[in-house]
Amino acid sequence: MNGLWNRLKGEVKGEMEEGRIVTLVGARLANVGDEFIFLGASEICESCKLKKSCTNLEVGGRYRIEHVRNGIKHDCYIHEDGVRVVEVIEPPIKVAIDAKRALKGSKIVFEPADCEETDYELFDLCHPSGLKAGDRCTILEVIGDAPGENKKERGLKLVEVKREIISS
Repeated sequence: MNGLWNRLKGEVKGEMEEGRIVTLVGARLANVGDEFIFLGASEICESCKLKKSCTNLEVGGRYRIEHVRNGIKHDCYIHEDGVRVVEVIEPPIKVAIDAKRALKGSKIVFEPADCEETDYELFDLCHPSGLKAGDRCTILEVIGDAPGENKKERGLKLVEVKREIISS
């Protein structure tokens, strides 16, 4: 019992890093380094006893698998080979923002660049998966000018941001 208490207090090596979330993913998909967007639960998941462990992520959030825990595979109504326990983080996201707001270390409220054309060269950088309007972020790095030669792209910087997790 003492060992468990010490792990919970964080006094034992091998403790989980801050910001990691323990969840379940399909066994075939449980690969360290892989990223995914959590799309939510299926209707069939409603009757599963593990539902809370699988659906503890934010719908639309981007996650990277940092560790796959060895051992048990759980049966699943969706995944043929069952699910595995993994530790995930929200990785930094590359995004194109107004150059005037691109200062390393600054905190911003994300507003996507004003472009509506989905075939536009920078659309995915202006509207990255895992980041939505109103998300609070910290700029970790200013990478440089956004790529492209279009007039629309002038005035944009490519930055790497970390979404701030707001506890409720």
